[in-house]
Amino acid sequence: MSDFTHLDEKGHVRMVDVSGKAPTDRVAVAQAKISMTAQTFFKIVNNDVRKGNVLETARIAGIMAAKKTPDLIPMCHPLNIGHVQVDFSPDEENNTIAITASVRILDRTGVEMEALTAVSVAALTIYDMCKSHDRAMVISDICLKQKSGGKSGTYIR
Repeated sequence: MSDFTHLDEKGHVRMVDVSGKAPTDRVAVAQAKISMTAQTFFKIVNNDVRKGNVLETARIAGIMAAKKTPDLIPMCHPLNIGHVQVDFSPDEENNTIAITASVRILDRTGVEMEALTAVSVAALTIYDMCKSHDRAMVISDICLKQKSGGKSGTYIR
């Protein structure tokens, strides 16, 4: 059981104690993808969705989600996040939109979960705003692209 940091020696769930760690500059970048019909894709990129500007609404939702991650994921620490950036890369050839979130902090624990939550909620927001046009949209490829800082160092997918 000791391989899992969220379990004590008896197998009970616990929040990891990070109080003894030194704060370091930490960055995490996550990505998601949402696929859709060509008609839905063009409505989004041309800002022609009845509910409003889909990508800007999804950007705000992703930023808010990063800040609310400890309210959603039980063992995540509440953090004073320094920066969140959510970006979109529309791909007309495949009718997809890649979503990237970068989260930065100077703290004792990383922000991987915050970046992953940001892209997930941004994708869900796109789905929510466009579901009346296209219920077959698919959210996929949610993953950590890279992280830096902390004891485990740098990770690049």
